[in-house]
Amino acid sequence: MARGEGAEPYAATLLTVKPVNVEIKTVKPKERRNRLSVWNKLFYAFGGAPYQITGSALGFFLQIYLLDVAQLDPSYASLILFVGRAWDAVTDPTVGFLVSRSKWTRIGRMMPWILFSTPFAVLTYFLIWYVPPFEEGKVLWYLVFYCLFQSMQTCFHVPYSALTMFITSDQKERDSATAYRMMVEVMGTVLGTAIQGQIVGGVSSCPTEPDTADGSNATTNTTGVSLEDTKRAYVVASGVICIIYILCAAILFYGVKEQKDNGRKESDPLTFRQGLLVLVSHGPYVKLVVGFLFTSLAFMLLEGNFALFITYALGHRKDFQNILLVIMLSGTLTIPWWQWFLTQFGKKKATYYGVSWAVPFMILIVSIESNLILSYLVSVAAGVSVAAAFLMPWSMLPDVVDDFKVQNPKIHGHEALFYSFYVFFIKFASGLSLGISTLSLKFAGYVTGDCSQPEAVSLTLKVLVSPVPIVLIIMGLLVLRTYPIDEERRKRNRKLLQEMIDSESETSSESESSDLGSSRI
Repeated sequence: MARGEGAEPYAATLLTVKPVNVEIKTVKPKERRNRLSVWNKLFYAFGGAPYQITGSALGFFLQIYLLDVAQLDPSYASLILFVGRAWDAVTDPTVGFLVSRSKWTRIGRMMPWILFSTPFAVLTYFLIWYVPPFEEGKVLWYLVFYCLFQSMQTCFHVPYSALTMFITSDQKERDSATAYRMMVEVMGTVLGTAIQGQIVGGVSSCPTEPDTADGSNATTNTTGVSLEDTKRAYVVASGVICIIYILCAAILFYGVKEQKDNGRKESDPLTFRQGLLVLVSHGPYVKLVVGFLFTSLAFMLLEGNFALFITYALGHRKDFQNILLVIMLSGTLTIPWWQWFLTQFGKKKATYYGVSWAVPFMILIVSIESNLILSYLVSVAAGVSVAAAFLMPWSMLPDVVDDFKVQNPKIHGHEALFYSFYVFFIKFASGLSLGISTLSLKFAGYVTGDCSQPEAVSLTLKVLVSPVPIVLIIMGLLVLRTYPIDEERRKRNRKLLQEMIDSESETSSESESSDLGSSRI
């Protein structure tokens, strides 16, 4: 009897301890899964480099390449730039819609898009920078391959942008991974500008200095470099960028794993029209998109015309690639400072100060006589503003998505739509601006393939890089002033969203423990 009585409490103790041990084992792996190592964040960040490397090369050099190397008429170049960007804009929400309806596979939901689009994106990008040996269908060549590349790039970048929501469910880890991504992407813009600029910049077929004050003999080639050498340099630069594109895609694929089970079930798929109505009905998203639409348009105008401005308005033909590189290096080095500023003073205030910082320097560069040293100093100052304009939209967009989730707790799994429609409006506006600016050069009398241009071209370029961007910046900042998500609301949303995720995770864990207990009984 004594042994039997002593055995009962001991057996009871075993029964009470075992369930606790089971619960701990089911929770801890999930907690570890939500944490990302430094390597995970770096591997994820490398996926953003291809978009920025190719984007900076195309943004700074495609216009001048079509005009001076491919030697297309400005009206045709304008058509290619506008149609290409407009097509790119249309594909963004289309791909976002298709991605949001994609099924999970063995390698994830976003990764198949990234993996299968990469080889086609690389091939079409390379062919953009190849001058075909015929004149009849040259315009069609560039139009087709530019549009195809934009489509393949969209199939890569839209899923990659939405991948932020699937690498972890922890909000702080997502913010940290985004910071890594921003740094790598800005470095990507520097790399794209450096590779394209340094390889191409050294083979200009035009003289570096005119022999007369008016540059009347500037059409004489004194450099010993032929047009064929310049074409070959563009092909070499594009080949180097294609190799980097493939390496970054491989690092992303092998180094990042999507998480399917984040404790939340997806809602029923939305139609394209329903998805658009959902986004348009969310006020903060609309104000954010419209505000940054104007500011991004300003910097895209500056980016698209700055190489021509440096070459023909300022006369720094041999230094234009170095000036562009200084802008991007300055932006890269000031990204951490803006990251610190927005954490200390808020994202809206960082946007006001960062974007408006460029305005006085835009005025200065067109108001005084051309001076190389001053051009470099203005480039350093402009890079500070470029960094803020680059960082702020992608830093604030996740806040809008979180705000939407808090207000619409029953709608899940449509994060890609927010990113794709944002990029749609930005790219459409970019295509419109580049098309109009290139057409403006035609009306100003731009001479294709000539090393000197009429004074009207110089004046047009000054207008495109100063007064017009300044007006757009002012309009954008006025819209962003009405953006309702301040620091207090952002922190409240983060807390509420984390509570929702924790609550659903606990419910899922309790259900798993209950099922385990039932199976044991």
